[in-house]
Amino acid sequence: MPVSSTAATAAGLCAFIDESPSPFHVCRTAARELEANGFTRLSESAPWPSDGPSRHYVVRGGSLVAWATADSSGGTPFRVVGAHTDSPNLRVKQHPDLAVAGWQLVGLEPYGGALLNSWLDRELGISGRLSVRDGDAMRDLLVRIDEPILRVPQLAIHLSEDRRGVTLDPQRHVNAVWGVGGEPRSFLAFVAEHAEVDPFEILGWELMTHDLTPSRLVGRDLDLVSAPRLDNQGTCYAGLRAFLAAVAEPGSAIPVLAMFDHEEVGSQSDRGAQSDLLPTVLERIVLSRGGGRAEYLEALAGSVCASGDMAHATHPNYPDRHEPAHRIEVNGGPVLKVNQNLRYATDAAGAGAFALACAQAQVPLQRYVHRADLPCGSTIGPMTAARTGMSTVDVGAAQLAMHSAREMMGADDVAAYAAALAAFLTPATAGR
Repeated sequence: MPVSSTAATAAGLCAFIDESPSPFHVCRTAARELEANGFTRLSESAPWPSDGPSRHYVVRGGSLVAWATADSSGGTPFRVVGAHTDSPNLRVKQHPDLAVAGWQLVGLEPYGGALLNSWLDRELGISGRLSVRDGDAMRDLLVRIDEPILRVPQLAIHLSEDRRGVTLDPQRHVNAVWGVGGEPRSFLAFVAEHAEVDPFEILGWELMTHDLTPSRLVGRDLDLVSAPRLDNQGTCYAGLRAFLAAVAEPGSAIPVLAMFDHEEVGSQSDRGAQSDLLPTVLERIVLSRGGGRAEYLEALAGSVCASGDMAHATHPNYPDRHEPAHRIEVNGGPVLKVNQNLRYATDAAGAGAFALACAQAQVPLQRYVHRADLPCGSTIGPMTAARTGMSTVDVGAAQLAMHSAREMMGADDVAAYAAALAAFLTPATAGR
């Protein structure tokens, strides 16, 4: 019988994305769903409970790790679904207030490999987090402004040196208009007003733009999803639904959902996939269940990770940019990604684990290989494998327009992807 994906739907994905304009909001959206299903947040700086079965999660900035344990030994292996919470966008500079030629601007800079032209002439809001003084201490405050306050204007074709389009300089050409006048106004004061805090109490900030157009189903048969941040909130949503399904129908391994920030810029941060976040959490799970270092290493040796990130569907206008023997279709099922130079971590054992999961979930499996004469992107897979020693497989769901401000995937792939991940998290017999 196919494994349930706990009602993963295209409409549910759209709602998840619209609730989650920043990595911090992704974690808050997921945390609310987890708590509605009996999970409790733990602090990394406090002792963890050791009283039998548990449902817990931790949040570190824009990253989240959740797990559920039953009555089993400290050496029980893990099944991990990994994802990343960040997406390419335009982020606010530390001194954002500019005035040029009678226009008031907000200084922005690209984050990750954003397709800059896709951000032009869109109504943009602001989201992220503030670090605010609280007496002699400090607290974090999430902020979200869903108002059309920013717009990065395109240059008219009549003023362009090339009538086919403008080549954008990320330093000069992506600042956003937000008013007129000869003197710059304080953008941070505007954000503070919306956050209902004194601007002088703001000590630090991570603020970013988001497209205000809602996610929706499109196409003749409404069988496509048009949305921002599908890379990689498509996996965050499917992974969350799969994780909750695995908790409801436990297998022989401990299910873990790990969502990391900063994948789009290399993952080398306190909360990225190259950090100690996942190994530390996994070891503390073992310790809280009465195991020691030996049991932790035993558990890792039998564990498997599915590194979930979105995959390239074959583009109908650029079919020559794809490997001819590996056509990938939207609504064609989950995608197994292989790269011989380890831009993806998939090996035969990992591929077998995910292929078996797709068969158990009764969903089709597609296999992706990048053209050998084009540079291949990477994922959290290789670094997760290196940090933990777990057998790892890179997987995803097919999409077009990756890294655009607006992306597209198949509506049917949402449930299929979640079902495959749910089956992966609930192996009948754990281990390699």
